Amino acid sequence: MTATNGLAGRREWAGLAVLLLPTLVLAMDMGVLFFAVPFIATDLHPSGTQQLWIMDMYSFLLAGLLIPMGALGDRIGRRKLLMVGSAGFAAASLVAAYADGAGRLIAVRGLLGVFAAVFGPSTLALVRTTFRDPGQRRAAIGAWSAVMMAGATLGPVVGGVLLDHFWWGSVFLVAVPAMLVVVVAAPLLLPEQRTERRGGRFDLPGAALSMATVLPVVYGIKTLAVDGWHPLPALVLAAGLLIGALLVVRLRTAADPLIDLGLFRIRTFSGAITVNTIAMFAMMGFTLFTSQYLQLVKGLSPLAASLWALLPSLGVGAAVGTFGALAGRVRPATLLTTGFLLSAAGFVLMTAVGKDSPMAVVLVAAGVIAAGSVGTITITADMVVSAAPAERAGAAGATSETAQELGSSLGIAILGAAGAAVYRGRLDGALPGGLTGDAAGAAKDTLGGAVTVAAHLPGDAGRQLLSAARIAFTDGMHVAAVVGVVFMAGAALAAHRLMRHLPVAATAPATAAEDDRTAVPAAA
Repeated sequence: MTATNGLAGRREWAGLAVLLLPTLVLAMDMGVLFFAVPFIATDLHPSGTQQLWIMDMYSFLLAGLLIPMGALGDRIGRRKLLMVGSAGFAAASLVAAYADGAGRLIAVRGLLGVFAAVFGPSTLALVRTTFRDPGQRRAAIGAWSAVMMAGATLGPVVGGVLLDHFWWGSVFLVAVPAMLVVVVAAPLLLPEQRTERRGGRFDLPGAALSMATVLPVVYGIKTLAVDGWHPLPALVLAAGLLIGALLVVRLRTAADPLIDLGLFRIRTFSGAITVNTIAMFAMMGFTLFTSQYLQLVKGLSPLAASLWALLPSLGVGAAVGTFGALAGRVRPATLLTTGFLLSAAGFVLMTAVGKDSPMAVVLVAAGVIAAGSVGTITITADMVVSAAPAERAGAAGATSETAQELGSSLGIAILGAAGAAVYRGRLDGALPGGLTGDAAGAAKDTLGGAVTVAAHLPGDAGRQLLSAARIAFTDGMHVAAVVGVVFMAGAALAAHRLMRHLPVAATAPATAAEDDRTAVPAAA
């Protein structure tokens, strides 16, 4: 039943449950594959490069296509794209489960990224257009944010459980029934929404430039973060930034551009995008350290580490509920500043974590970081779709999700680089005598390499290397945590400055006149 007083009824809330299914699958997809990689390697025998592309092809195409697909959904219908993307994702998942070669699996992973980009922006856009009451919309977006974060946490656990009982293809089959439910239920429970403007053509040149910007930037950042400095990814990153400049020119001059740059003159929208990016920078950037600490410093199996990592999600759930409840009573600037200061406190706790610290210390610290970050994301997700006009909801949501992808990549790159530099410096003078050549190089590259080398050294030499590597890793983690504190403190100041003009529960889109009054430079 649909309510007639402007409030959502049973049908709308049931529709939200349908929208949460693809959101959960999208969030779980990368994590559910983590544990399957060794099994895939044994069965399909991919080269080292092919193994990387099995993991990365999905995220690269997802990031590159989000903005074009968000704009396309605004034009031809968001429910339509949700159904097309869900059906395609289910079919590609079925093919991936039975792939008989590394090249075929890479190609299907690419298709999964394409179809994820097709339906991804529609989920948040449909929440925005379905729930028109500000309080109900905040609750719905809070549920969307919570499911997104829960999926990222549950992915590795689900993957580990499946691989304990079935073959590696089972991790892909999880998505099939969920997506089929979406295809069947969406026409019954979700309204079709599209922009009322029918004039003009879809901006194909803008879409091409958008992909040619995002793909090289994401590839360059991720490759430099994992492999360190190399000329090729640096050149690719520079090329992406140059094409990005051409994209901006296109968006300014096109009669009907892919993205209306006027959205960024709405201070609420541009500020929320900035804040969202920084929040993902903090949370995803430090997840890398937490997972390595649990597995390689504490010596837990991947499945055990993922189960322990569920505990911080309790703080995340509490943060989503608390921030959502306070959104109607506390100014956004105050909530966002509080969230970033909470994350900063978590990073401070991380500086106290040593190789022999109790498990509770690192889990509490990780939970505080995630709670602050997710609390801010819950607020900004509502601000992004509320500040943008309804006819641009798809493009606005896609811009926000793309910013999250870039924030995640930057977090891994910057915090990972800081930790890696300290690790190599500390371990360089602490290697056991006689350890040289490739073995020494592998030990100094990563903690995982040091653990592998230590397992092949006799007696005290192996224990000495393992202890030194774990100490060096925690020293690097401390430095990365200090960098995180600095970024979170700066983000708290930026959130206060960018959002201090907003009253409690400000949700109405800004008018053109308000755009002029509240416009701020991009660097503000």
